[in-house]
Amino acid sequence: MIPLILPLDDSAAGLATAGGKGASLARLVRAGLPVPAGFCLTTRAYRERSMEGVLEAFRELGGPVAVRSSATAEDLPGLSFAGQHDTVLNVTEDNLFDAILQCWDSLRSDRAVAYRERNGIESAEMAVVVQRMVPADVSGVLFTADPVTGRAEPVINAVRGLGEALVSGEADTEELLDDARKRELIAFGERIEALHGTPMDVEWALAGGEFQILQARPITSLRVEWNDTLDGDYLWSNGNVGEAIPEVMTPVTWSLVKVLSSMTIGPHRISGNIGGRFYLNLSTYTALGTAIGKADEMMRSGAETFGRIPAGVTVPPLPMSRLAIIGAVLRSAGEPLKQQILYRTRLPRLVRDNPARCAAAHQAIAGCTAPAALLDLWRRDLDQLLRFVCPVLDAGARMVSGGPAAFRRELVELVGEEDAATLLTGFHDGTGLASVGPLVGLARLRSGEIDRDEFARTWGHRCSSEFEISAPRPAEDPEWISRQLATLADPEALLERQASARAAAWDRLVAAHPAKAAGVRKQLGRIGAGARAREQARSEMVRAFWVMRAFVLRAGELTSSGDDLFFLPIDDVLRVLDGETSLLDRVHAQRQAYERYRALPPYPAVIRGRFDPESWAASPNRRADLYDATTDVPMPSDVTGFPGSAGVVEGIARVLARVEDGESLQQGEILVTTVTNIGWTPLFTRVAAVVTDVGAPLSHAAIVARELGIPAVVGCGNATTRIATGDRVEVDGARGTVQKVC
Repeated sequence: MIPLILPLDDSAAGLATAGGKGASLARLVRAGLPVPAGFCLTTRAYRERSMEGVLEAFRELGGPVAVRSSATAEDLPGLSFAGQHDTVLNVTEDNLFDAILQCWDSLRSDRAVAYRERNGIESAEMAVVVQRMVPADVSGVLFTADPVTGRAEPVINAVRGLGEALVSGEADTEELLDDARKRELIAFGERIEALHGTPMDVEWALAGGEFQILQARPITSLRVEWNDTLDGDYLWSNGNVGEAIPEVMTPVTWSLVKVLSSMTIGPHRISGNIGGRFYLNLSTYTALGTAIGKADEMMRSGAETFGRIPAGVTVPPLPMSRLAIIGAVLRSAGEPLKQQILYRTRLPRLVRDNPARCAAAHQAIAGCTAPAALLDLWRRDLDQLLRFVCPVLDAGARMVSGGPAAFRRELVELVGEEDAATLLTGFHDGTGLASVGPLVGLARLRSGEIDRDEFARTWGHRCSSEFEISAPRPAEDPEWISRQLATLADPEALLERQASARAAAWDRLVAAHPAKAAGVRKQLGRIGAGARAREQARSEMVRAFWVMRAFVLRAGELTSSGDDLFFLPIDDVLRVLDGETSLLDRVHAQRQAYERYRALPPYPAVIRGRFDPESWAASPNRRADLYDATTDVPMPSDVTGFPGSAGVVEGIARVLARVEDGESLQQGEILVTTVTNIGWTPLFTRVAAVVTDVGAPLSHAAIVARELGIPAVVGCGNATTRIATGDRVEVDGARGTVQKVC
């Protein structure tokens, strides 16, 4: 049975016994923070309406006290109950019992009952905290994060004397602390935030030159912002990464993705999180080119991968001198160069061994029966998979990506745009180009060449949100294969048709340029091998990310945290496994931010300067391709993009926002969407052409369309805003144009 009275430092002073305020103060006392002496009248005393021992405990404190309500449902993440229950100050022995009764009765006040009803709280109990009054010279509130902007910047409010008026909003704040005092107070705030695992609202008092912490609770009104555009004037693009990570990321996903894009130029990162979406910082990417006067050349060469920058948009340079940039690039280049060397020497072995390694990791994760065992597995094996294997695979996926560009231009000069595009296909060559793999696998499954288990082992890790840790994989969903087979057209027929077109194009090249045929064949073979290596490396990196998903799911099971762990970075997931469950207090605000950003439409492919996703989404004049905070760039009325796959076709447009909407796509329609990835591949067998807002010649839509012989125009920027479902359009994949047909 719990006592009627507990000292504030008692380990039994938890939420159920001491209420939210009492439990928080007890945690602060046990951590050695300066908290006024006091005791807690427990929830048992409330239930029994007993004040036995209160007078004796009061007399041990001496002097006037503060009597504070401490309900079991207050000071929680998302529910502070601030102002709902009573506090009585300067209480003496004469009115001590009355003050306690007042606090108890405040649990049943109209405002408290209404608050609980609004928030779905069925029941609560009341404890009471009694503390020695602090004769404050200055008092106030410290927010360890800005409650208005959500940024991790402390905010201090202070008044002379008692701070109750400030807390209740009745007093103006004053600058009453010098810089040294502010630093001291902020240091206390950092300790309190670390202790609770979430930004905190801390009430404090300064008396006799010493700080006292009166109360600490989570900032329930904190608006979490994921927005790296606030850090400076940069040019951002998701032209290549948008297809790999098309959705808003959960915090655990972003923390893992950052491992693959950790390069910096001085303090400037090469990647960023804008409203939960992954972007590359082109100001950093082109920094060396800018320093040596080659920025335009870098942007032109990068256009094959990242997409083109709209006319009128410039790349803001980093605020660093030319020499500083060159020095920073040289210092930062070490790790990427190391990865590229490892790629050349170890990638084939890593790709070969990775399926077995990941299968063993899945088994080991499933075999862990305690948090400590799972944490040990991470430290022993999975951390290396993330920090060594994944970056090397990523380097392999990126290194060969620029190869075809120069040769393609030479080939166009020899045979023209259409034949050049046709010859640059067929890279699946029986071993399986990874982008086409699931499509071929489904066809083989339907014909009986393989069974469902083999399909799941080979391609079950690939899906439209394959880097998102919270997203289920096809291998986890027995119905996924059935849904795909139900609507799958004949990919083999498309591949055979394209093979015939490729053979005819080759015959024309040999007839026109017999002396160059051998060299072209050799170069085509090299590019094909490079494309297969690039895509296989990408596929195996996705397989490794599936292991990360299995780890987080198992961590949620073993800590009874469920899907809450998706809303913490991976380092915090590890700390929760190590027993720091207070970090789960951060989940509420992070989940709210995720849901807020996920409700918005996809952001522009190119962003310049400070960008507010919600303001942009609310604007009737928003552009899907560009946001430039520094100037107004007129939106083009025509729909043009990169020639993704040659051919001309006319048909009815079907605009899809998500791959899950694919059931509405009819045979022979023209697919118009923001971006595609491997999860969209089965839909390509039913379409006459593909048009995307985001993309480049080496993007998924272009690669798969070329392999299947489907016209495609990619990276248009404005296709989904200029074209509506039901419009009749003509797609010219060789010229990169899309026109409405009246």
